[in-house]
Amino acid sequence: MLTRRKLLAASAGVMALGATGARAETEWPTKPVKVVVPYPPGGGADTTARIVYQKLGELWGRQFVIDNRGGAGGTIAEALAAKGEPDGYTILHDATAFSINPALYPKLPFDYAKDFVPVALVSLVPNLLLVTPSVDVKTVTDILDLAKKTPGGLDFASSGNGTLQHLCLELLKYMGKVPINHIPYRGGGDALKDVISGQVKFFFSNGSSSVSLVQAGQVKAIAHTGKGRLGTLPDLPAVQDTIPGFEAYEWNGLFVIAGTPPDIARKLNAGMNEVLKQPDVQARFKTLNVEYRHTTPEEFGSFIRTETEKWGKIIREAGIKLGG
Repeated sequence: MLTRRKLLAASAGVMALGATGARAETEWPTKPVKVVVPYPPGGGADTTARIVYQKLGELWGRQFVIDNRGGAGGTIAEALAAKGEPDGYTILHDATAFSINPALYPKLPFDYAKDFVPVALVSLVPNLLLVTPSVDVKTVTDILDLAKKTPGGLDFASSGNGTLQHLCLELLKYMGKVPINHIPYRGGGDALKDVISGQVKFFFSNGSSSVSLVQAGQVKAIAHTGKGRLGTLPDLPAVQDTIPGFEAYEWNGLFVIAGTPPDIARKLNAGMNEVLKQPDVQARFKTLNVEYRHTTPEEFGSFIRTETEKWGKIIREAGIKLGG
């Protein structure tokens, strides 16, 4: 049995722990927070990161410093982040590759599911199914019919092996049951140039980077890979209107390193959801075809598991291999 002195000491320890927990929730952050973005400046993930973390910094009066570290599909920066201190001062702003890479790179020195904790879904951007204007197609059905009639199938550009644009064409090939050939480029910009010129005539492009080209008539948009209608292109149907279940988003999300105090993760989730409600953030997102959802950490974790399972299946079916 505990003596009275030990009981009082134990009670004091519990009270101290409670006070420490309260301080962790109210005092963090007390210094700048590094936001690791595993992609180069100017891309979709970098763009959304610079919008939302500036606002988060304003909300809490602390700087959130963007640290761009591109390369190897994001895996170089992800490996570095996984080794960081789980104190909330290094966080990860990742993208769709987080759910694609586990199937592409089976021998990475870290584990996505074990080394990171999902905190909040930040953004969703559908891809646009683009066609060179001179091609006489108007619908997804037209493209499927043309693929079936074309000897050897249609050539589709992508922004690189293993990218979401690559997997979108593999998904169309798989779900539409049509022959499609993959023509990988070293980035979406180069692919777009050749679609405009007609060098290659079909391409799934990030909806933020190509909407202005569609509006200018330089390329023709047939459909998008999300749900419903887009604010910038309200007459554009979804691919899933023709192929039920077809859905693909470029998403961005916030992760902390495994072992980070739960109070910090909860505060980040609440802060991010508050930022996403701000009218100027919503207006900026709308011009970029960016959708947003308020999520709990549990909801974002479920989303990640679903995305990882879906893209893993497509990668295995297509026989795509990048990492040894």
